[in-house]
Amino acid sequence: MAALSMAALPLSSSLSIVSRGGNPSASLPTSLSFPNPSTPPKHGGLTIRCVRVGGVEVPNNKRVEFSLQYIHGIGRSRSRQILCDLGMDNKITKDLTDEELISLRDEVSKYMIEGDLRRFNRLAIERLKEIRCYRGIRHEMGLPCRGQRTKNNCRTLKGKRVAVAGKKKAK
Repeated sequence: MAALSMAALPLSSSLSIVSRGGNPSASLPTSLSFPNPSTPPKHGGLTIRCVRVGGVEVPNNKRVEFSLQYIHGIGRSRSRQILCDLGMDNKITKDLTDEELISLRDEVSKYMIEGDLRRFNRLAIERLKEIRCYRGIRHEMGLPCRGQRTKNNCRTLKGKRVAVAGKKKAK
């Protein structure tokens, strides 16, 4: 039985041509064709694309009602309201047509979301601190400002417990 000699010639870091026979350069093709990089990759017949709504990339594999909740300022009730206003079905985000995406973006842009909402809340808290009202002082001190008790709980705002010397005295 004759031994087959195999030779591999590297073309780039990830490609190589394997030829069987004595002279590997004699059997090499003169041209190579590569897939067009401008077309998006397809996996299982689905085109991979990111859907951006309100400056946020929302997940493709979830329904629109839940995908919209990834935007700061849109919760469950507001996402349902948006879908009702548009008269749109609650289908999976990757199945939306371009027209539906455009109308969804227009509807979402009517609300105060993301950076504008964060800025609005930050300025409101700064105003409370400037006028030195009770809520502003509580914000400065890092304590709850909505009437919660602070003797036992509110560890999230107060931080870790600090031992106080002489708090408990032995009898």
